[in-house]
Amino acid sequence: MRVDLRLIAEMITPGARVLDIGCGDGALLEYLALAKGADARGIEIDMAEATRAVAAGLAVIHGDADNDLAFYPDAAFDFVILSRTLQAVEKPREVLRQMLRIGQHAIVSFPNFGHWAVRWQLAWTGRMPMTNTWNRGWYETPNIHPCTIRDFFELCERDGFVVEEWLAADDDGLKSPWRRSARLANLFGEQALFKLRRK
Repeated sequence: MRVDLRLIAEMITPGARVLDIGCGDGALLEYLALAKGADARGIEIDMAEATRAVAAGLAVIHGDADNDLAFYPDAAFDFVILSRTLQAVEKPREVLRQMLRIGQHAIVSFPNFGHWAVRWQLAWTGRMPMTNTWNRGWYETPNIHPCTIRDFFELCERDGFVVEEWLAADDDGLKSPWRRSARLANLFGEQALFKLRRK
């Protein structure tokens, strides 16, 4: 499993009702069902990935986070997960609002555009950066709303989301030691993970 998915799994309580938005082939869903006894469901925009997940016996539907979350009832889930998908949706604020309407907690991971290697490449070459996390050219990337850790903290404050937990990590899964400093985490963390709730 991807690093951020392993870190997300650590935040899920046993037996929880979980919706994973942008679940891909369902690797996290399968793990949560087996290891945590979770009632784990998924939604995936890529039909091929959704088909693979269903073929593996997982409860996954083909859908779009920007449009389909509105059809879920209030408080239907304990946790709603959005892993490395926030930067690819058209309306990230609305998706976050919907996540916290249908779930008691939202867990969001995203690549950090404020990482020093991204800044350095942009400043030094004058071109869009390419790293392990940002690994596609600007002309073929699904990422339309890149953000930084500091940007995300500001959005949470503006929209009234409570940050229950957060961490920054590198792509090898090492949690950064800058837990008390969002500025340092923003500079050195390759990816971020946030657990949110409503006020």
